[in-house]
Amino acid sequence: MNPHPPALERPPANEKPENRPRIDSEKILGGASIVEIEHAGQRYLLRVTRENKLILTK
Repeated sequence: MNPHPPALERPPANEKPENRPRIDSEKILGGASIVEIEHAGQRYLLRVTRENKLILTK
């Protein structure tokens, strides 16, 4: 039995880059330098570094 509902299933590994959804990081961050993301019952932190790069940690 699949533990994840269909919306959480991973796309096929051979999915073409041009078919992937794209979201601007500003939409996710909303002006903050760190946000919490909940995924499959786990919390992750997405933050912007001093070098303006993104880091996702558990």
